[in-house]
Amino acid sequence: MGKDMDFLVFSGNSNKSLAVEIVQKLGMRLSDATVTQFSDGEIFVRINESVRGRDVFVIQSSNYPADRHLMELMIMVDALRRASANSVTAVMPYFGYARQDRTVEPRVPITAKLVANILTTSGIDRMVTMDLHAGQIQGFFDIPVDNLYASPIITKYFIENKMMGDDYVVVSPDAGGVPRARAYAKVLQTSLAIIDKRRIAPNEAKAMYVVGNVKDKHVIIIDDMIDTAGTLTEAANAVLEMGALSVRAAATHAVLSGPAIERIVNSCLEEIIVTNTIELSKEKTTISKIKVLSVAEIFAEAIKRIHKKESISSLFVN
Repeated sequence: MGKDMDFLVFSGNSNKSLAVEIVQKLGMRLSDATVTQFSDGEIFVRINESVRGRDVFVIQSSNYPADRHLMELMIMVDALRRASANSVTAVMPYFGYARQDRTVEPRVPITAKLVANILTTSGIDRMVTMDLHAGQIQGFFDIPVDNLYASPIITKYFIENKMMGDDYVVVSPDAGGVPRARAYAKVLQTSLAIIDKRRIAPNEAKAMYVVGNVKDKHVIIIDDMIDTAGTLTEAANAVLEMGALSVRAAATHAVLSGPAIERIVNSCLEEIIVTNTIELSKEKTTISKIKVLSVAEIFAEAIKRIHKKESISSLFVN
């Protein structure tokens, strides 16, 4: 390993397959650590090689079960700190609890801030994640945060399959996702439309009206995550009712909890493009409507640039 690649990459159990793919892109091996549980469920961590004076990256998302994966990450960071690592960067392809980023009703927590606090307290020096649910969450941390984007990977897929231009329209499933959808529309050279969504309960939404022209167009719905797929399937039905020719969707994080798979299979959606920030079960990856793209190359390049103290933003600026 050259001097410019003199760092270590560890992984918890949340997404080992992505971690392996990232280190392969870096031309190195995944560093050795034992991350398991005692019989009562307590997490046990042992770092099996020297990290003294080394820069260390820990790859761990906080997908289901989120609490266990967060604890794994924090305990790994504590172990690395006590073993005299020079720096510890948490690489969280999917940052959970991000939806609770403000108080929208009385007596509710801002859990995204709480998780930011406990991760920082555990001893991380830097945070790397992808497509945060809300950009302002970067400000919840008192350490540097690099928020990467899956858009170069997803737009490349659409362009290669000639899904762009005047015959297509990019749709945001809610008002909050408009900046994200607008960025996709610019790259794909399409028009833009918005769903006026009324949420009636957590994980339950009703799409009410389409703002913009989708008639006789092929629709691409863009979102940051798909959880129960309620919002997505309602949005797909709404644009078809307004005269769309076809509907497909793209999202970075495939949470796919609860009735999501059943809803997707039975929906009018032709295709759903997601990334591997969350490791999908074999059952989910065999569904013909779901196409998984890899973000390993972006994370590998980001890790390399952080270690070499080079710009990250230039990865996403034309």
